[in-house]
Amino acid sequence: MRYLKWRLLKLLIQNWLRDFAGSFIFYTTLPCLPFIKPEFNRIARFSPLVGILLGLIQSIVWILLSKIGWPKEGIALFVIAIGISITGGLHLDGLIDTADGIGAGHSRQLEAMKDSRVGAIGVQAIIIILLIQISSLIRLDSYAPVAMPIALFWGRCSQFWAINNFPYIHKNGASSFHKNNWIGAKEILPALITFILIICIVSSGLIIADSKSISILLLSIGILPAITIPQLIGKKIGGHCGDSYGASIVIVETIVLFFFALFLSY
Repeated sequence: MRYLKWRLLKLLIQNWLRDFAGSFIFYTTLPCLPFIKPEFNRIARFSPLVGILLGLIQSIVWILLSKIGWPKEGIALFVIAIGISITGGLHLDGLIDTADGIGAGHSRQLEAMKDSRVGAIGVQAIIIILLIQISSLIRLDSYAPVAMPIALFWGRCSQFWAINNFPYIHKNGASSFHKNNWIGAKEILPALITFILIICIVSSGLIIADSKSISILLLSIGILPAITIPQLIGKKIGGHCGDSYGASIVIVETIVLFFFALFLSY
């Protein structure tokens, strides 16, 4: 019996590692993870973990540049550029297309979202988002390395709500496999375990030890936008697709960064 349990645990870990490797390949432009054969069917459940990893890369860059005397304004611009580079602008592209679709009106939403040309609404959306992100990071200053991984985590959690609660609006779309391979609430398990571990680390005082209660509140601040933003977008366009997943991710990331900057100001 003990051997059987060990075999099942080993199989679970192997499957999770393969899905994580597939998620890493799909959501980033970084080299493949070594020694792990990737799977791509159920990769959405590991996107929040990939988000934390990307946020940590940005955080390390922020810390290193601050050590050599870069001004916070320059660092904010640089880490955002790094974030766009290592994701290939995947989610920003989704933001642009979704904004254009919503701006086109109900009758032409899907047509505008599929159009490869960038419209005025899409340009305005990306400018507004980037300006809010930049100003939030500048205000956060030394807290930015903590805020970025958390913002990217909650941003990617937002697609859980979209995938689980809305139909996929493009038949045979490139990201329809997220919806097709979604098997319900158990898909959030890796992200839930990760969040619990983060809460335990904060509660232990190993990081952000100044005020544990405020720190836990800030860590949890992304729950509401991670639900409401994909809900609003899904209601507006009658469902979700790869572009609207990306739009939800970017908007939630931005909201979390802004809330961090707002609360830490006090």
